[in-house]
Amino acid sequence: MTAAQFREIAISFPEAVEAAHMGHPDFRVGGRIFATLGYQNEGRGVLLLSPEEQQEMIGQHPKMFEPVPGGWGRRGSTQVVLARITRPVLEAAMRKAWQSKAPKRLTKPRRVPR
Repeated sequence: MTAAQFREIAISFPEAVEAAHMGHPDFRVGGRIFATLGYQNEGRGVLLLSPEEQQEMIGQHPKMFEPVPGGWGRRGSTQVVLARITRPVLEAAMRKAWQSKAPKRLTKPRRVPR
């Protein structure tokens, strides 16, 4: 996975935009950050997951994910090892991060008219 592919996935979510945070690209929905790229390490991205989601991702894919060091990691900030992650795994994990920050109107299932 490249940084460009990470970026492509991040901005594919509804109303996701790229901005910057601490000199690194970040991805936001409704003004809230759900992912960053290259923070602390150029070969990594970060997803803002819940601690439970983080443990699930690390448990299922220990070579692809690891907690951010320190307090942020204990609160769910999760590093993505770009060289090891696959697109389907990143898309699923990033969807969780996006959903946790997106306005509810974007995450509610839509009824299909009959």
